[in-house]
Amino acid sequence: CPKEMSIPLLLALLFLFHSSMAANTPLQPGFYSRTCPKAEITVRQVMKKAMSREIRSAASVMRLQFHDCFVNGCDGSLLLDDTPTMLGEKLALSNINSLRDYEVIDEAKEELERICPGIVSCADIIVMASRDAVALSGGPYWDVRLGRKDSLTASQEDSNNIMPSPRSNASFLINLFDKFGLSVQDLVALSGSHSIGQARCFSIVFRLYNQSGTGRPDPAMERWYREKLERLCPLGGDQNVTGDLDATPQLFDNQYFKDLVAGRGFLNSDETLFTNSVTKIFVQLYSENQDRFFKDFVEGMIKMGDLQSGRPGEIRRNCRVVNSPPEGERKVWDFWRIIYKGMR
Repeated sequence: CPKEMSIPLLLALLFLFHSSMAANTPLQPGFYSRTCPKAEITVRQVMKKAMSREIRSAASVMRLQFHDCFVNGCDGSLLLDDTPTMLGEKLALSNINSLRDYEVIDEAKEELERICPGIVSCADIIVMASRDAVALSGGPYWDVRLGRKDSLTASQEDSNNIMPSPRSNASFLINLFDKFGLSVQDLVALSGSHSIGQARCFSIVFRLYNQSGTGRPDPAMERWYREKLERLCPLGGDQNVTGDLDATPQLFDNQYFKDLVAGRGFLNSDETLFTNSVTKIFVQLYSENQDRFFKDFVEGMIKMGDLQSGRPGEIRRNCRVVNSPPEGERKVWDFWRIIYKGMR
């Protein structure tokens, strides 16, 4: 039935062309200045409210950008809930029992849908909220580039394969960042996101009791700091207990790097940045020069925020689910999903 197939096929190809063009729209500051002029201030107000309820929300929301952007670009795929036909990213190894405060993004989206429905993407909300979390914690403020589309799907498998473990060493992290066009400087500066927030004992018990299978603690840890962590995270204890990532966990500053120099990095993936000769140079620099850290951090965040997959996208009405297409377009959407699945 070639005649019957020609129209849906044509519609599908037109849809894919249009969506791909939209997905590749250049990002720019002030993208919503005409279509939703209160977009950025609205997200900032929601972020302020979230931090007033729980200061830790700043670190939690900022982490969402990292975990979204590294997995197939900054497209809001992280926010999608599982469906009967799709395993999303929320339960991926690096996210389950770790990422939190998805509700902050939901709250911002609900408010933006009230004042300018169908305009602001969930992917852009993550980037705006992440910037505001840093600035409201005492860190730098920068103009974010906006104009992203929200993905039509998510992949738990991709997240598992891409996101690094807290056990990662500097060499692994250097290679990972390089795949995304991010330099050693970007790696170390962006690791400074751990200037705020906490992490679970689950992430460090191996460092305390069996580093590299030796049955001994990580020799890079300063003695008094190790003893403090052993009290917080005893062998066989509750691994969901959380500890501060640096000595000033509510203030975005360069204390994180000072702690690494002193052997007081909480995560293995943190302390390894000082024990590796390539990354150590930047750790030392940032520990002595907070302004330089802020400058390089902003540069890294902008570069990471520019990561895009080029895949078709949309502006979701609800960040947790893709929009339901009108009945007449459903075959086109199904066609795209088949094509996408075949490309994997």
